Amino acid sequence: MMQIPQLMSEQYAEAREIITSSDDIKIYSHIDCDGICSGAILSTILDRQNKEHEIEFVNLDVLDDIELTHELTIFSDLGSGQRIDTNAKKGQKIIILDHHPPLRDLDYRNGKDYTYLEINPIHHGIDGSYYVCGGGLCYFLSKEFGYDDLSWIGLLSAVGDMQNTTTGHFEGLNEIIQQDAIDGGYLEVTKNDLNIYGRQTRPLFVALSYFSDVKLPITNNTNETMAVLEELGIEEKHNRKTLDQLTMEDKGKLYQYLSRSISQAVPGRYVKYISRLILGDSYTFLQEDEGSFLRDASEFSTAMNACGRNHKEEIAMEVLKGDRIESLDDLEAVSLEHRRNIAQAIEKVTADAESNIIELENLQYFDGTGIKPEIVGTITGMILGYCNWQKPIIGFTQTESDGLKVSLRCSRLLSYDGIHFGNIIRQVAGDVGGTGGGHSMACGAYIPLEKKEEFLSRFNNELEGKLTN
Repeated sequence: MMQIPQLMSEQYAEAREIITSSDDIKIYSHIDCDGICSGAILSTILDRQNKEHEIEFVNLDVLDDIELTHELTIFSDLGSGQRIDTNAKKGQKIIILDHHPPLRDLDYRNGKDYTYLEINPIHHGIDGSYYVCGGGLCYFLSKEFGYDDLSWIGLLSAVGDMQNTTTGHFEGLNEIIQQDAIDGGYLEVTKNDLNIYGRQTRPLFVALSYFSDVKLPITNNTNETMAVLEELGIEEKHNRKTLDQLTMEDKGKLYQYLSRSISQAVPGRYVKYISRLILGDSYTFLQEDEGSFLRDASEFSTAMNACGRNHKEEIAMEVLKGDRIESLDDLEAVSLEHRRNIAQAIEKVTADAESNIIELENLQYFDGTGIKPEIVGTITGMILGYCNWQKPIIGFTQTESDGLKVSLRCSRLLSYDGIHFGNIIRQVAGDVGGTGGGHSMACGAYIPLEKKEEFLSRFNNELEGKLTN
């Protein structure tokens, strides 16, 4: 198991000293699941240290040249890629806990008249895409204070950040967090479980219909999924189940069915990846109620993201910090509204999918005008099940600042193929005067409104020869 590098351990010890000696503290954290988990961990640390503090959840575009008005400013799940210390004043203190590519190296702090401490795994040769995320970095800070009980939040942040997507399990520093959560009695890990979303709360025939990495007869077809499950003897009309209720024998039957169906639908060169599409570790939070959407890590992370997409991060944070009464009710309401918005947006695009989804040589896209920028990524991922899985799909929608929000999603098979769309979108967005980045199969960008056609042309050309279907 990977260990925290010595220099990184020394940085955590310094971070604890900085926090302990500070009284006027502000936290900036990102608005997604990882960022909310990061903020919740930091806020809990400060609460337990009796440190009054402010916390603000922000998007990346507000951070460049930000005004620093506090004695100590902590940035979590962001900051490394932004010019956050441009206006730092003498005597101020800055801590960054971020896993994204850093603008500055380890020596940047030397000679400054303010305190600057950046803890980023990339500085220590550790890949921040797979081995630890923002919430994980914040958890290791909580361990420095002796708060091992926050391990489950660190694990949740890694699930939300899709750090286990490529292999189906956690590696690197995430393994330490996972083991701490298991040892503390907070987490149960089921190895090589069926990788189907909604294991606690969705009827299996509904959950199965959302399978979209490869378009199958069951995709977006609950009648077909019901028929398949009855034929396999897993369900019958009057006994619908959730994935969590299946026996190992039933899971085996379903695995065989999915494996056989996908094999028939993909080119032979992809067959070696099929088990990775179907299987992956599942994560159960043992201290949450059975049947609750908080009990499964994937469903919990979706609720966190729903809050971020609807500017309700404080609700999510309070749930993470222990409020299972008022804030949990609010979380359920936000999640319900979020699902309604998504359903309406998907209906708008797919009502006439042949006209609305435009296919180019190497990609496909849709105009999502009217869809909130905060949810266009979610919509893009779900629309993948209605179109050609062998190409990435891009969704566009306009922002309040008259720019375009761009979101890309693709089948995991393309990312297993070695294509990192996050790196490509960063390059192409930069070429047209925008910014972008993200994961290999889920990423996004902001570009000028008038650059849409150029962006599409450049992206399409950039993929020439990379897609080998």
